[in-house]
Amino acid sequence: MDPTCYGLNKSCVKVSTNTDDLAGEIELIQAAMGRDINVSLDCAGFSKTMSAALVATRPGGWVCLVGMGHNEMTVPLTSAAIREVDVVGIFRYKDTWPMCLDFLRSGKIDVKPLITHRFGFSQAEVEEAFKVNA
Repeated sequence: MDPTCYGLNKSCVKVSTNTDDLAGEIELIQAAMGRDINVSLDCAGFSKTMSAALVATRPGGWVCLVGMGHNEMTVPLTSAAIREVDVVGIFRYKDTWPMCLDFLRSGKIDVKPLITHRFGFSQAEVEEAFKVNA
């Protein structure tokens, strides 16, 4: 674990692209979380990231596959199925944003109470956002 990751006081785990490192990295991820992982989001969409999400998630948990890096991949589905890990996919946001924008524009949904902070994209502002979120 790297306690200097993103300049935060919390630890994070830096992972490699090598699938041979998967088991050890999953142990580090689970240790960094300090508890069972109920939900994993894979936003990269590669065999290793999907495998990490499927293996690291607790029995009965959820894995959400947000991106797809390749058409075909090898991932440990049998292990996930035995542990009853639910896998859901989200890909392409076709026709989602116009409906959301209509809800916001019409006032059907008021998101103002949900916005507590605003941050820019400089390195310092991103680090501050992570600190606030921690």
